[in-house]
Amino acid sequence: MYRYFLQPQLDVSNNSLIGYELLIRQQVDDKWVLPKDFESIPIDIQADLMKRTAQKLRLKIGSVSFNVNQHQFIDCTIAKAIVAAQQQIYPVNLVLEVTEEETDKAVTNEQLIEQVHFFDDHGIQLSLDDISTGVNSYDHLKPVLPYASEIKFAMQNFRAEGRADEIPEHLKFWKKIAQEYKLRLILEGVENAEEDEMANDLELDLRQGWYYGKPHLFKL
Repeated sequence: MYRYFLQPQLDVSNNSLIGYELLIRQQVDDKWVLPKDFESIPIDIQADLMKRTAQKLRLKIGSVSFNVNQHQFIDCTIAKAIVAAQQQIYPVNLVLEVTEEETDKAVTNEQLIEQVHFFDDHGIQLSLDDISTGVNSYDHLKPVLPYASEIKFAMQNFRAEGRADEIPEHLKFWKKIAQEYKLRLILEGVENAEEDEMANDLELDLRQGWYYGKPHLFKL
């Protein structure tokens, strides 16, 4: 059985909840765990879960987001299911977070941009997740940035790679990019008061992390 865990996304400038990221989990031996292979989860199951979850949240939030890799983002079958889900959860906005996960089949920027236009026509936004991590360098993402609505910086990725001291400089750079391309920049992985204060100093208002709320099971 699969369910979504929700993690809040906040705008600290006015202390408001702007949306939730939907994090899928699988129940194994009475415990909720990360699925071993996200691509093996049938998209109709994910779409149905998204629809049922978002419909219960529709009067409380403006958007919900969930992760796909690049190959899933351009898959026609998945796209149709996502569009159907968006139509059923309106007026909640659906945001697709495209991760840095490498896939077996290479995806070109042209394929990504073409799919962005398709999703735009149906009110679905593109978020580029895990910027400055893995393949999601600035040079790699630059051709796609004009077509995105949002970028996300995951501090937990830097901590896992032993690069935590690089975080402030990377954030300053991506803040300038977000302003240049008129993108939302969400800082995720904020875990303590010190990191919260760093975000205050950098004037980054959109945030996500355990400091503001741990992912919690949403009961259907």
